[in-house]
This record gives sequence, structure tokens and C-alpha cells, in this order.
Amino acid sequence: MVMTLATQMAQGGWHDGGDAPAFWPVFPIMFGLFWLAVLGAAFYLIRRRMNGGTAAAPAAADPMAKAQSVLAERFARGEIDEDEYLMRISTLRNGS
Repeated sequence: MVMTLATQMAQGGWHDGGDAPAFWPVFPIMFGLFWLAVLGAAFYLIRRRMNGGTAAAPAAADPMAKAQSVLAERFARGEIDEDEYLMRISTLRNGS
């Protein structure tokens, strides 16, 4: 026996006349959240790679900047005092 579309709609259209499953809205919402998470992770990784590469390149290209940065970090941590910092930074700048 062939049922027409009108007959199926008259009977409810879902599983021999039953209602739609109650959890059906969950699937599109989860699908959307999944793709938002994928896009967010991709954006984060690309952004991190771009920022990490540009920050490391100048320090590797200029050893003087790296040495001054290390010296400034040691001074900020309190490993060396101001006199020693000034003496070493002037030595770095004068090259001797």
C-alpha cells in the first residue's frame, strides 16, 4: 500500500503518527558549537604562531638586544645591583 504525502501528514508524519523526538534541537546546537570551537582553536593557534615567530626573530637576529634583555631581567629580579647593571650595560654598548 502506497501512502501519499497528504496521508502521512494527516497521521503526523513522524514514526507512524508520533511526535518528533524531544532531543532534536540538541543536534544542530551541538553541531554549531563544535564548529565554533574548531574555528576558535584554529584562530588561537594561528595567532599564537604568528606572535611567537615575530617575537623570537628580533632577539635571535640581534645578539646585543638579547644580552641587554638578559641583563635587564637580572637587574629586575635583584640578582645584580644598579651599579653593576650600569657598568655592564655601558660595557655592552662600548663593545669592550
